[in-house]
Amino acid sequence: MDEGQDRDIIDAVRRFVDREVVPVASDLEHRDEYPHALVARMKELGLFGATIPVEHGGLGVSFGTYARLMEELSRGWMSLAGVINSHLIMAYIIAHHGTAEQKERFLPAMARGEKRGGLALTEPHAGSDVQSIRTVAKRSGGDYVLSGSKMFITNARHGTMLAVAAKTDPAAKPAYAGISMFAVEKSERGPTVSRNLKKLGYKGIDTCEVLFEDVAVPAANLIGEREGQGFKQVMSALEVGRINVAARAVGVAQAAFESAIRYSQQRVAFGKPICQHQAVQLTLADMATRLEAARLLVANAARKKDEGERCDLEAGMAKLFASEACAKISLDAMRVLGGYGFTVEFPVERFYRDAPLMMIGEGTNEIQALVIARRLLEIHAI
Repeated sequence: MDEGQDRDIIDAVRRFVDREVVPVASDLEHRDEYPHALVARMKELGLFGATIPVEHGGLGVSFGTYARLMEELSRGWMSLAGVINSHLIMAYIIAHHGTAEQKERFLPAMARGEKRGGLALTEPHAGSDVQSIRTVAKRSGGDYVLSGSKMFITNARHGTMLAVAAKTDPAAKPAYAGISMFAVEKSERGPTVSRNLKKLGYKGIDTCEVLFEDVAVPAANLIGEREGQGFKQVMSALEVGRINVAARAVGVAQAAFESAIRYSQQRVAFGKPICQHQAVQLTLADMATRLEAARLLVANAARKKDEGERCDLEAGMAKLFASEACAKISLDAMRVLGGYGFTVEFPVERFYRDAPLMMIGEGTNEIQALVIARRLLEIHAI
């Protein structure tokens, strides 16, 4: 897509958010209700194919544009960006590591939103420590038989397929060398989506435990048809995931800031709008500065990804800073609104509850800091 088309899709999503998402988001979120109608509209807008190459039926937008789209969605309701993120992580893995046949079989339907994907990586005992997963895949004739369990899986119930990390060689040294990725389509044979997990925030979207009880998956669904490549495949995709999460943080922070600065001009205390009190002005200035810095870090990470460069450092920095900024900005917005910010009458309480997800999802911020430090030591080795 050219710059004009990029602007058009961003403008279309902004209108969708303002007209269709913002008016219903809080009600759906408080009921923890899956937004079927909004997801259908995102299909119509082509968002399920946002980063899928044009030759496979997608929009083929740049990662810079993708980040802006996720920011806009999250400004309205962060959960909607989660539906897209997990789906496009799977699409990225197939597009960059799948065989020609796998790309043709999966990507056009994923771009149309007919097949909706997710990433089944995390397990009850293995989150950031990916190589400690215990799900195994044993070859049996023309299939692999998958056994194990996954936890906190987005799109597990309402999606149709999952990118599943499993060990084809549990004895491999190092352990990550035994991990392979599979495209698993849901069927009556499994996997079993056992339960929806109740959460502080990030509501309205299915986050589930998934059980693989001797689920047979065709060998043709082994991504790239090569065993032992899964860790490398998923790590490359998580760069995209971290850009997404950072962009989500910017979107939530933007919404919180807008709520605060609007309210500060309407609320009168001690004879004047509270925005004229220096304490509130200092808070607003700090919020806006952190927000702009976060947005620039996200743009920088997305630019490097678009240029085909390694960007784990930049994506990690963007995710770390933007998510921490989002948490502080949402809390500061609650302070500006005072008692009203603590009620469900205003959306600030939702922003405050959604913010912690970005500090945890796609690798905790503590892990991000370690990734950043190790990469810096590589770059500046003496």
